Amino acid sequence: MTEIGIGIVGGGYMGKAHAVAMASVGAVFGTALRPRLEMIAASSAESAERYRAAFGFDRAAADWCALVDDPRVEAVIIASPQDTHRAIAEAALALGKPVFCEKPLADTIADARAMVAAAEASGVVTMTGFNYIRTPASQFVRQLLAEGAIGDITWFRSEHTEDFLADPDAPFNWRCRGQANGNMGDLAPHPINAALALMGPVARVCAEVETVHRDRPGGTVDNDDHAQIMCRFASGVMGHIYSSRVATGRKMGYAYEIMGTKGAIRFDQEDQNAVWLYLADGPEATRGFRKILTGPAHPDYLPFCQGPGHGTGYQDQIIIEAKDFLTAIHSGQPVWSTFRDGLDVAEVIEAVHASAARGGWVNVSEMQERTE
Repeated sequence: MTEIGIGIVGGGYMGKAHAVAMASVGAVFGTALRPRLEMIAASSAESAERYRAAFGFDRAAADWCALVDDPRVEAVIIASPQDTHRAIAEAALALGKPVFCEKPLADTIADARAMVAAAEASGVVTMTGFNYIRTPASQFVRQLLAEGAIGDITWFRSEHTEDFLADPDAPFNWRCRGQANGNMGDLAPHPINAALALMGPVARVCAEVETVHRDRPGGTVDNDDHAQIMCRFASGVMGHIYSSRVATGRKMGYAYEIMGTKGAIRFDQEDQNAVWLYLADGPEATRGFRKILTGPAHPDYLPFCQGPGHGTGYQDQIIIEAKDFLTAIHSGQPVWSTFRDGLDVAEVIEAVHASAARGGWVNVSEMQERTE
């Protein structure tokens, strides 16, 4: 076992999740690299010290520059606002330090592309944080698709739906300002990432992006609440992606459906330890979706629990990410999803905005050409 000094920029929701994951991953997965919580930085020295004491870091940094420059910080996790991602990543990569960056990769596609260029020029390991696709259930679904369990795919649908802004009287907050903080910057990257992971590249999109509650107590919303996206994959398969922060009643509606010539699959993150599988075989009278509970036979489940059906949770997804990041660093080989994979999501999002503005179909390749 070899120690590796971890520095985390940001101590809020995701900063805490990554701190807990790095403190736990060695015991859960027996990783060759064992994280040492070396340093944490936040928006102020006072906040950083508070997080240091709460999460068990050795030291607090007055700012992210001090954290990145410190020689005892050997890998950097970025869990700060999107408009800070590029500068932190470029500084760390220039020093040869592996970088894990929370999604979305950046607040603009130009910054996302610059981060990919810096990563590829440095040859250093990078990852973009898409945790939901890493559940044992969704990893199992990827295996089923790779094995052709449901035949040739004929249709795909994914969504990420929550209701934290469904109430029109909910007060204006930071999520209501700036395109990067809207639904398309916050929630949409997850179902788009799911689509790319399960179905491969998106060729073109036709989308509508909408603000449902424009005026809120305390301010006027200038970003979107939800979006619907018709899409055609490079494989030729037809699909649909929906994301919303005003989906009344939905708390963690990360879900997808996949139909094939020999069967179908359904998954919903609100029941994240189950996959619903339909196989079109046997007598018609006995056919139907069957619920498969995850257990030790499924990817990345056994290190958490030996009992089938006992289940994993949200924090476990982050621990799986931590394992994958450490594995990539130790092996020197990229582990999905890299910065390049994060850029793939950003390009689809850019195409969605272009489609909504034009009112028609847009090829994702246009976004790639525009930024090269």
